Amino acid sequence: MNVSFLIRSTTPGDAPAFHAVMMAAGMDPRSSWTRTTVAQVEWSLVNHGGFVAISGERVVGCVGHRPDGPATLTLNKLAVLPEARGSGVARALVAAVEEVARERHFERVLLAVSQFNLSVIGFYEKLGYAVNGAATYAFASPLSPPPVVMTKQIDAR
Repeated sequence: MNVSFLIRSTTPGDAPAFHAVMMAAGMDPRSSWTRTTVAQVEWSLVNHGGFVAISGERVVGCVGHRPDGPATLTLNKLAVLPEARGSGVARALVAAVEEVARERHFERVLLAVSQFNLSVIGFYEKLGYAVNGAATYAFASPLSPPPVVMTKQIDAR
């Protein structure tokens, strides 16, 4: 499907739509995502930030980010509505987080792939991410199996 969209930074008011996209993304019910509340999303957006992809008046994709030490920006909560997949929404959202990392002089972007969502590893590899067995995901849920950690070095411009 061809979806036209624009990417913009989130506001606290985006939390309900951001959460709705996460819940509609089709994550396995055993994932920690299914235990995420709108209040937790709002807290994350207020304290760390993120982006939404808008098509018309509708949020069709979302992603969050937060620092993990002075060198690492963590990408989290990347989700795209099923009907908007294949239109470049996820790629654009990841690029937006990478630009934040560049602007804020982080050396790498780190993300965690749920054991219940391993099929997305190939998508991230196409974007230059690699599985990094030496890296840890500081924000892993103790109620879920350890995630697969992927990283990408960010070059300063």
